[in-house]
Amino acid sequence: MSEEFLWVEKYRPSTIEDCVLPDSVKENFNQFLVKGEIPNLLLSGTAGTGKTTIARALCEELGSDYIIINGSEESGIDVLRTKIKNFASTVSFEGKPKVVILDEADYLNPNSTQPALRGFIEEFSQNCRFIFTCNFKNRIIEPLHSRTTVIDFRLPKAEKQIMAGRFMQRMMTILNREQVKYSDKVLAELLMKHFPDYRRVINELQRYSASGIIDEGILSNLAELNTKDLVNSLQDKDFKKMRQWVANNYDTDPQGIYRKIYDALLDKIDQPAHLVLLIADYQYKAAFVADQEINITACLTEIMGNVKFK
Repeated sequence: MSEEFLWVEKYRPSTIEDCVLPDSVKENFNQFLVKGEIPNLLLSGTAGTGKTTIARALCEELGSDYIIINGSEESGIDVLRTKIKNFASTVSFEGKPKVVILDEADYLNPNSTQPALRGFIEEFSQNCRFIFTCNFKNRIIEPLHSRTTVIDFRLPKAEKQIMAGRFMQRMMTILNREQVKYSDKVLAELLMKHFPDYRRVINELQRYSASGIIDEGILSNLAELNTKDLVNSLQDKDFKKMRQWVANNYDTDPQGIYRKIYDALLDKIDQPAHLVLLIADYQYKAAFVADQEINITACLTEIMGNVKFK
């Protein structure tokens, strides 16, 4: 594999067996393999837990042609219809139904685009199957629920330790292949900080590996956001520095960053209740917005203008 690839892509599992998932979830997909058929699916779970990965692996193992459409980037009805129709209108060489993987489907408008997709499922049923992925299944309208098999990627509490152990082995395998030295203790700390967001873990793993070694010194320096600079920029009403902080620290965990902002500011302001309501509002909006970085910047801009520091 090319060294230029991101690790999340370079080491993305290509088979269901290689996916790190609860046995109950994996068994559902193994049954699809046995039957040789893919039903319409709705895969629900938090970010980075393997929904898109296993959808791709299922298609590849069954030899089905598929396309991936990102719902947060291509949400227009006309764009979706054109792409889906062009893809579904031809028969695959294997004679199997094609598959449309519609990623981040909970970003699609529930009053226009999602109802249209209900029609797409029926219109292209002879030649196409649909796999929807979402972080929040309550954002998906009921007619789509009823037309799909819903699989929840929620990790049972009893299986968390088992899954963490399995992914720890995956991390070690990646680092060994990349010839990066590491401390088992530090890997475990990194894993548990972001678990079960596997995508985030691998992205952080690659970032920390830049020096060729992952040890206590690296994690102690990089484990937490430097919120001191953020607090200073907000107190000084320095938009440029605040904007730079967002650019430097924005990563694959846009929801989690609101918690870090909350923790950094709560004991430094006069009106904590106002801060809580403001952050909660933007954290809620983060489930819908197209650009998370802009949403975080908007949140901090409002804090800068409306929150009084002690």
